[in-house]
Amino acid sequence: MFNFAIIGCGRISPNHVKAIADNSSRARLAAVCDLEEGKMDAAIARYKDLTGTDAVIKKYTDYRELLANSDIDVVTIATYSGLHPQMAIDAMQAGKHVIVEKPMALSIADADRMIEVAAETGVKMTVSFQNRFNKAVQKLREAKETGRFGKLIHGVASMRWHRDEGYYGSADWRGTWEMDGGALMNQSIHNIDLLQWMMGEVDSVYGYAGTFLNKIEAEDAAVAVLRFKNGSMGIIEASNCVYPSNMEETLCVFGESGTVRIGGMATNFLTHWKFADGLDNEEEVLKNYGENPSNVYGFGHTPLFADFIDAIENDRQPYITPVEAKKAVEVVLGIYKSVKTGQPVKFPVKNFSTLDMKNI
Repeated sequence: MFNFAIIGCGRISPNHVKAIADNSSRARLAAVCDLEEGKMDAAIARYKDLTGTDAVIKKYTDYRELLANSDIDVVTIATYSGLHPQMAIDAMQAGKHVIVEKPMALSIADADRMIEVAAETGVKMTVSFQNRFNKAVQKLREAKETGRFGKLIHGVASMRWHRDEGYYGSADWRGTWEMDGGALMNQSIHNIDLLQWMMGEVDSVYGYAGTFLNKIEAEDAAVAVLRFKNGSMGIIEASNCVYPSNMEETLCVFGESGTVRIGGMATNFLTHWKFADGLDNEEEVLKNYGENPSNVYGFGHTPLFADFIDAIENDRQPYITPVEAKKAVEVVLGIYKSVKTGQPVKFPVKNFSTLDMKNI
């Protein structure tokens, strides 16, 4: 049984609470940390409602005090994005295993440091790219790994969501270069992760971005084109300006002998599945992999936490390693650098941060 602690009890934390509760045979919530008492109380109440437990769950307003608690085995970090690196590093150096929300960092240097500390300390670390665990995404990955697409031609990651003044005004860190970034770094990074996971290593990227409707520092809409090292191409569309509400988050992969499209609110709903090899029944595949969650967070946190617990128990790397998690951050920072310079950016991207986008 592993004792979990949640640092940051805001918007995404209910998914962490549920993931711990869903893995209750091997995990329990032992502590929470937030600057606001009410948010901690809400997280504890949700956990007790899901599990029926009456256990005492400790509350902290200083995460360093929580890390000093030797009873805590695993820390999940769900705070402002800009706080992720230091908190994760502190937790790992305190001997805690770490699950950190996306993005893992807002700079190449911080991401590299997190990877280094995980290796130095020997603890496990993963990042919440929970959409990798979506049933439809797993089915797509299987087709990619077995070569069913043949030569890859191009992939498209489209995020068409809505974020307005109510969202950005709910916290002063949202949409800032120091703590957040924009539609690419905060929202579309999930789909960007899936795109590069399917298409392969990125060779170069060229992007445009703008702030159209929201009074924020960072972008609320962006587009980019990519060239992958295998010669295939990619398109990224990331918008928080879709009227009047969230429309879809869609991933398409096109090859010489296969076409797959996964849509829905959060890349869960398989809509196209066509392969020249005829190995499966298209209608059956669409029927079995057509789940569509009611919100953008999907169903992936529970299996991500289950995999992480198994990784600790069996002393193996988690399904999503820190090195893997860095790749999506690097793509976003590559797009930002292209926006700043007006030029294509070759990979690897070095020494770049969201802070480099201030006052451009």
